[in-house]
Amino acid sequence: MIPTPDLSHLTSSDYEHVYEPAEDTFLLLDALEEHADELKQMAPLTCLEVGSGSGCVSSFIGQILGSSTLYLCTDINTHACRCTRRTGTQNKVPLEVVHTSFAYPFHARLKHSIDIILFNPPYVPTQMEEMSGAQKLRDIEGSWAGGNDGMQVTNKFLELVDDLLSARGRVYLVALKENNIPEIQTRMANRYKLQSTIVLSRRAGREHLSIICFHR
Repeated sequence: MIPTPDLSHLTSSDYEHVYEPAEDTFLLLDALEEHADELKQMAPLTCLEVGSGSGCVSSFIGQILGSSTLYLCTDINTHACRCTRRTGTQNKVPLEVVHTSFAYPFHARLKHSIDIILFNPPYVPTQMEEMSGAQKLRDIEGSWAGGNDGMQVTNKFLELVDDLLSARGRVYLVALKENNIPEIQTRMANRYKLQSTIVLSRRAGREHLSIICFHR
């Protein structure tokens, strides 16, 4: 088994502002481990995590792929950016961290060149006011408040995927049953010709979570 990244350097004070890895995080790690051999065979040049939080996921995939991959991490939360950078250092994975929303700094320069995209979005259905406020605050609330159907932030992200993804690329997306996963898959297939599979699904308390893998 691939070990979970060392997060011993993060404190309770950090987790007041940054999402602490939980069931959804570990489901994504398990999905990446499930595909570890395939990902190694890809020998990806670039990996982008949107909303890197603690840096756990990017550090984990860094342990799978090694130093030949460029690891780009974005987050709207300055605390998360600092934690991601520290987690990369702690686990000897070189993470390039940018404080931004989504992948806009890379959108033009890296068009069709990202081999792996990782996103554990704010997928919890909430009032629109809560979602908007959380995004403006750029703090821990932004990691879960997803708007009426939990899809407001995810929908914006999905509009960028086709431009960013390389010809051989993959996207790993965390989604909640209430997000209407079949509709997401159908939309991405019809609009962008992206095929998809459910890598893993798991119930965590009241949440039924899945990892969707999109590819060309």
